[in-house]
Amino acid sequence: MTTERAARTRSGRPAEADGHGAQGGQEYDRFARLCPSREVFAELADKWSMLILTSLHLSGPQRFSELQRGIGGVSRKMLTQSLRNLERNGLVLRTVFPETPPRVVYDLLPLGRELAELLEPVGRWTERRAGRMLAAREEFDAAHGEG
Repeated sequence: MTTERAARTRSGRPAEADGHGAQGGQEYDRFARLCPSREVFAELADKWSMLILTSLHLSGPQRFSELQRGIGGVSRKMLTQSLRNLERNGLVLRTVFPETPPRVVYDLLPLGRELAELLEPVGRWTERRAGRMLAAREEFDAAHGEG
């Protein structure tokens, strides 16, 4: 296998260049049905996870209640579950301060900061283009007897 070919996944996309994209020489391909990267990708694509990461990126470290207030509509259960998944995946750090009552603060780890920096332009694009997409949705629904 040539070096160039080894540096690409089976889908033809470039492999991770920092040496951390594969474990034990394994190449990841999120398009492959049984690839573990697909599960990670799906977890990150969750709307609450993306909103949490970008909120922490834009506002810095926050307590649970600050995150919940800042992300309209997220329930305590979903925020707890999403924060736990982000922490488990090495994206968010949960720090408990030994105070009475204990103060818990969430912040981005380097991997989470890297991802949040990529998500922020997508969030801005979505805000700028939401009107066009909602109009397209209305046209589609009208043409297909939906809505």
